[in-house]
Amino acid sequence: MLKLIHAAGRHAFLALDRAFNRAFGDALNPLYYLGAISYFMFWVVVVSGFYVYIFYDTGVDTTFASVERLTNAQWFAGGVMRSLHRYASDAMVLTMLLHLARHFFFDRYRGFRAFSWITGVILIWLVYVSGVNGYMLPWDQLAQYVVVTTAEWFDVLPAFRGTMVRNFTLPEAITDRLFSLLSFLHIGIPLAVLAGLWVHTQRVPRARTMPPRRFSIGLLAMLVALSLVKPAVSQGPADFSRIQQVLAIDWFYLPVYPLVTEGHAALLWWAVGGVTLLFLLLPWLPPARVGKHGWTMDVHPGNRRVPVRAGETLLDAGLRAGVPMPFECRSGGCGVCRATVVNGTIDPGPYQPSALPEEARARGEVLLCCACALSDVEVELEAGAALRERAVPLFDATVSRLDKLAYDVMLVELTLDEGQSITYEAGQYINVLLDDGARRSYSFTEPSATTGRIPLHVRLVPGGRFSTRVFEAMRVGDRLRIEGPLGEFILHEPTDKPLIFVAGATGFAPVKSLLEQAFRLGIARPLHLYWGVRQRRDLYLAELPERWAREHANFRFVPVLSDARPEDDWQGRTGLVHQAILADFPNLSGCAIYACGSVQMIQTAKPAFVAQGLAEDFCFSDAFTPQSAPPKP
Repeated sequence: MLKLIHAAGRHAFLALDRAFNRAFGDALNPLYYLGAISYFMFWVVVVSGFYVYIFYDTGVDTTFASVERLTNAQWFAGGVMRSLHRYASDAMVLTMLLHLARHFFFDRYRGFRAFSWITGVILIWLVYVSGVNGYMLPWDQLAQYVVVTTAEWFDVLPAFRGTMVRNFTLPEAITDRLFSLLSFLHIGIPLAVLAGLWVHTQRVPRARTMPPRRFSIGLLAMLVALSLVKPAVSQGPADFSRIQQVLAIDWFYLPVYPLVTEGHAALLWWAVGGVTLLFLLLPWLPPARVGKHGWTMDVHPGNRRVPVRAGETLLDAGLRAGVPMPFECRSGGCGVCRATVVNGTIDPGPYQPSALPEEARARGEVLLCCACALSDVEVELEAGAALRERAVPLFDATVSRLDKLAYDVMLVELTLDEGQSITYEAGQYINVLLDDGARRSYSFTEPSATTGRIPLHVRLVPGGRFSTRVFEAMRVGDRLRIEGPLGEFILHEPTDKPLIFVAGATGFAPVKSLLEQAFRLGIARPLHLYWGVRQRRDLYLAELPERWAREHANFRFVPVLSDARPEDDWQGRTGLVHQAILADFPNLSGCAIYACGSVQMIQTAKPAFVAQGLAEDFCFSDAFTPQSAPPKP
């Protein structure tokens, strides 16, 4: 049943999209900017409300008169602002409901989107409460109706039992304090809405909070024209000595109030509670469209590999990982985000045929804002980009130096053949090619450079083919074949955040290159290095970060031992390295983290960092992969 509802809703929205595209063009289709329009309307409401509040008096005998003066004495400003305030509020409700409906019908509210869905539902109710409260402030006949009806609605709850009517609707209860309370609510609730809007968009990569400028100007002009043609006016002063017989109500905010007047207040509570509970539970109700499995996406140009969550569009996955991808409508209507799938299986999702013709789809093109991965995929944003990047440069090198840094770590220096050089960024790595074509990956250990000399840190892996050869058979003068540079574990600058570097065992190698690059760039922000090993002897270059700490006032080194022995005589930090960071940084929201270590370390640490406030966009990691895929240092 739910699938049929989704299908019918999608069909209706796509039909509306086509109609609006013909009327406005796909670049200015309002249905593609529902969330951004809601934001824009909020700011119109805030600005106009602030102006109106300047002239608003909070008093039994002055409130209505002050609103009338504002509306009539300065109709060219105050009257327009009052009307703008009313119509922008209505428009905000309409666009928020359409925005919610679109995400529901397109099944974009489950899994990782559940957080945005739930905060969106809460925001709609906050906006409704604020709007209903706003209709109480002019203290006209409509305000009287809203106050009395709201009190009657709440009084059916056992917790109140008539106290609302006694405290808010009897003539002796109407004092200046009531208007101060109503004004306080009308300021406090929008502040909560503003905070909620910020939270709501945090997990949406590159979320638009403003529509295109031309569109914003057009919306504002339309609202001003409506305010001039049909201004918002009061409906006579409130009079508790009689009951109003005829009122014009706002059908955006007050459509259910006649139900209370007709004696159905309890039924309305059940309806509101049931609908709210249903909407909050929707992300977990069957049938689920996708499972929990995630995929990876290789993006060309840039040769970036990024994770893709189940049900996540390829565009959102790329933007979340910081990949610069073209986009505009994010609704499958403009075609700006067209790309070609080189490898893998995708669900193309719903889109407008005008944005992606059938012949383009037959060539493997998709719209990134609609397509979801059904396997690991490879896409190219520019024609031929994958072919240009697939050939990784090969080099022939000679082992020019072998120094044992620790009982299980060897410094292996390679010198490229004469006339050859490799250009790399700190944090990247090379592959050493074995005779049978297998690869072993090792990170550059020095800052970014163009060089013919490559020092590597090779850790002895029991039974490891290459590392065993390094420790038992390799000699200066041996020949190797390598390819590179590879990888995206690089400094993402500029940023104003303190940087925390996390190294597990020989994950120190790429972290060393990143830190030395940071020193070279003159980064003055705090730099922290947490190096986690089992025992003291595994800190194979401990004197180097200790020297950095002496030379750089902004650098701090924290070694952490997970299995210290008595002979280590260790007085420093113990336990898991990521736990030391969590203890030192109760709130990671203002930091960026670069972590390199085993798969287990990364899989454990990253969710813990995010749970403690770290933004996913500022958690950069590189994990040692299993032997079946080339292990990194």
